[in-house]
Amino acid sequence: MERTFLALSLLSLLVSVSLAGLTTIEHSLKEDGSLTILVVGDWGRKGTYNQSLVAEQMGKVGKELDIDFVISVGDNFYEDGLTGLDDEAFEQSFSEIYTADSLQKPWYTVLGNHDYRGDVIAQLSPVLQMVDPRFICMRSFIVNAEIVDFFLVDTTPFVVKYWTKPKDHHYDWRDVAPRETYIANLLQNLDYSLKASSARWKIVVGHHTMRSVSKHGDTEELLQYVLPVLKTNGVDFYINGHDHCLEHISSTDSPLQYFTSGGGSKAWRGVYTPNADKLQFFYDGQGFMSLKLTEYHADFAFYDVEGQELYKWSMANINRGAFPSSVSVEAERAKGTI
Repeated sequence: MERTFLALSLLSLLVSVSLAGLTTIEHSLKEDGSLTILVVGDWGRKGTYNQSLVAEQMGKVGKELDIDFVISVGDNFYEDGLTGLDDEAFEQSFSEIYTADSLQKPWYTVLGNHDYRGDVIAQLSPVLQMVDPRFICMRSFIVNAEIVDFFLVDTTPFVVKYWTKPKDHHYDWRDVAPRETYIANLLQNLDYSLKASSARWKIVVGHHTMRSVSKHGDTEELLQYVLPVLKTNGVDFYINGHDHCLEHISSTDSPLQYFTSGGGSKAWRGVYTPNADKLQFFYDGQGFMSLKLTEYHADFAFYDVEGQELYKWSMANINRGAFPSSVSVEAERAKGTI
């Protein structure tokens, strides 16, 4: 009964608008004008590598925070995406893992590089919502919740090595190739949509890291092509996965903040390589992130596989101009910092 109700709710939710720019999904705020979400990435391993334990803690934190939805930052199904619409991995890695009542909310989902190694068209198909209506996956789209616009961006096609040096992997470039045309159109649509946004908060979400001190490090193609668009349009936060860790990095030449939440399953890479920006927090382990937004405040927190709060950081956004005005920052480290 609950799943049926959810399906009907999502049916109305997914009445989206596609003008110039990216497709938009509308999501309402709570009655008090706030929005609370969880963010998790790099999870789809049929419950192994502590995926089930992370999911259990997500359920507990999700209930405590009364979350509105979940954002998945990609690599939803390891190692090579889905094989098709009837792949049992969809339920084994998603429906049967994230079973808590608090997680029976929309999951707005982007693709990761491992997803591109499978049948991408299947993973994007709304047919999967007949199996589990929570799973909402598109290449690039916007989730608007009045005070905030989340711009979910398909980052895998930007990375040249997936095209030129795929090793033994096959990448599903249907509806993407040729690369140059695809990323040029995506950048144009992203720039247009960011400029058209009147939301107080602008948050871009992608799978790949822009700044990271872990195994994958910075993604040079995103720094070259996407970062200038973010800075020009006053984006507040970039949220990603790809590196299997939890981290917060502050830009040293803009107000932009980078958050990695890629600890949904396999982690503990044992790699730490500093970059040019300021590292605020790094945890080389499993976990997830929460974000609560009001009109003027953003509150982030990272949690580990036991549900312990590792770190929290807050920002006030009083004057929306070209960039947000950060008038108060609180950072608390419990453990896992460098």
